[in-house]
Amino acid sequence: MSTSLPSTLGLIAGSGVYPLAMARGARAAGVPRIVAAAFEGETDPALADGVDEIEWMAMGKLGKLVKCFASRGIRQAVMAGQIAPSHLFNLRPDLKGLIALAKLKERNAESLFGAVADELAKAGVELLPATTFMDDHLAQSGVFAGPKLSRKEERDIPFGFKIGKEISRLDIGQTVIVKNGTVLAVEGFDGTNPTIRRGGELGRGGSTMVKVSKPDQDFRFDVPVIGPVTLEAAAESQIRTIAVEAGRTLVLDRERVNELAKRHGITLFGCDG
Repeated sequence: MSTSLPSTLGLIAGSGVYPLAMARGARAAGVPRIVAAAFEGETDPALADGVDEIEWMAMGKLGKLVKCFASRGIRQAVMAGQIAPSHLFNLRPDLKGLIALAKLKERNAESLFGAVADELAKAGVELLPATTFMDDHLAQSGVFAGPKLSRKEERDIPFGFKIGKEISRLDIGQTVIVKNGTVLAVEGFDGTNPTIRRGGELGRGGSTMVKVSKPDQDFRFDVPVIGPVTLEAAAESQIRTIAVEAGRTLVLDRERVNELAKRHGITLFGCDG
C-alpha cells in the first residue's frame, strides 16, 4: 500500500455513518480533496456535505465507477459503508460490470468487491484498506464500555470467538450469538442485526454476541463494524455482551455507542485474537 497522502481521495460510499466518518478522518489526516461515488438506495445523501464532489450511480455500474475516478486523476480510493446483501443479487450492471461478473466463480460480497478492486487497479487506482484514516475508531482490548464481565460471559466470549472464527473461515458469516456454551444463532445471508434478533429470542436474555474478522480478511473492502444500530438491536433482544476483535473492528459513533451501552447495561469487550 502506498504511504503517501493522496491529493484526491476516491470514496466508494455504502450505507450508514461509515462513509462520513471516513471523510472526516481523511480530512483530519490532511487529504485536501475527496470525491465520493455514491449508490442510489444505499448512500446517505448527507455525505454530500462532507466531500468536495459526489457522483450518484446505480449498483453494478462498474464502468461508471472506474470512469468517475480515472477521469479525475484519482490514484487512491477507499471503500466505506455496507451494501445491502440483497442488492448484490439485484444488480443492473453495465458492460464492464457484466464482463467482471461473468468471470466470477462465486457471487458473494468478497468476490464482487474483489472484481471492483481489480478493475480499479487496471485503471491505475489503488484501493486502500477500509481502516485507513480510521485508527480512532478501532476497538481496543478489554472492556471499553458498559459494566464488568460476569464469570459466565468470560467463558462464553472465548467459546463464541472460536465458533466465529470457524464460520468466518468457511465464509458463512462473522457473528455468532451464544449463551452458557451453546450456539444460539449464526450469521448468514441475512446479516448481523437479524442474527442478533434470532439469537436474542432463543436466549431470552443474557446472551453474548461475538463478531470476528475472517482469518484471511481483505481489509480493503470487508471490515467488521459495530455502531448505534448494533447496540439498539442488542438492547431490543436483551443481549448482555458484545465482544469484537480488538484492533480489527471499527466502532462507529463511539459517543452514542457508549451512551447506549451504559443505558442498557451492555458490556462491550475487545478480544485479543
